[in-house]
Amino acid sequence: MDRRDVIPRSLQYLIAIGEHGSFTRAAEALNVSQPTLSQQIKQLEELLQASLVDRSGRNVRLTDAGEVYMRHARRALGELKAGTLAIHDVQNLERGTLRLGWTPVTDCLTCSLLAKFNTSYPGITLTATELPQNDIEAAVADSQIDVGIAFSTPTVTERPSSSIATMTLFEDALCLAVGGRHRLANRRAAVEAEELAEVSLALLNTDFALRRHVDQYFRDNVIAPRIAMESNALSVIVEMVRLGELATVLPRTLVATCQGFHALAPRPPLPNHKVSLIWHKGGYISAASGAFIHMASGWAAEMSVRAKGGECPALERRLLVEGRIPACTDECA
Repeated sequence: MDRRDVIPRSLQYLIAIGEHGSFTRAAEALNVSQPTLSQQIKQLEELLQASLVDRSGRNVRLTDAGEVYMRHARRALGELKAGTLAIHDVQNLERGTLRLGWTPVTDCLTCSLLAKFNTSYPGITLTATELPQNDIEAAVADSQIDVGIAFSTPTVTERPSSSIATMTLFEDALCLAVGGRHRLANRRAAVEAEELAEVSLALLNTDFALRRHVDQYFRDNVIAPRIAMESNALSVIVEMVRLGELATVLPRTLVATCQGFHALAPRPPLPNHKVSLIWHKGGYISAASGAFIHMASGWAAEMSVRAKGGECPALERRLLVEGRIPACTDECA
């Protein structure tokens, strides 16, 4: 019997007696003394208040109660062995769960990362929840989700919780986006602040970080925006802009994936934004979470190379040295 199996010794001893029909042979098989084995069986019988072993004959055998109890003990041993194998599978990323939280914007921008993770670890079940950024941070801090993909911008100071670790995945510019029917669809020149104030907008509601950053831009530039529609569903906003004469503000990378959309540059320009990975600093990090964070760091480096056209920075090495991402086993590196 494997010593790593978590099962009381008294049950191991009872199963051995049932298999060998002898205290002596059972003790030899288990590499224990016969008195030790006998004492453990007596204690088990006292605990259960039942006789488990018939010692009256020449050969030792289990009583009816002992036979019934041994069958349950064998099933328990089988379940424990299965549990040991399941732990091995989880640690080796053959199975498990990764709980993700993201905003309506970041889920569109990081789909290639999720697809890459799913292809690499098909046994890991991804469960994703769309939430406002503040709720994502709270869910990570409370361990309700493992990893969050959050929207942030360097122009807005939002002090993160001391229990949250962050890693920037990539940075992109925000732009004004319109559909093909909009009067500005073929505009090449920048949209001046005075003209932007006359554009009817469809925006995410104020629960979302993107909206708060856009509102800050309007305040900084003394623009009174004409907000025609608010929603907590990005897909609704996208369709309203695509089919009608409303405009919205989105990351330029996202606009490029929306068929029929046109990206316009306001003047003054909208701020850049960052998409960041967040997780619980100092808390338990599952094998699946560690693998995702490491894969995301490599994915971020690839994004940086494509954007700059230069050599890949040693992003993951730097983050490991700084302690910003957890150490990972060979299986998830």
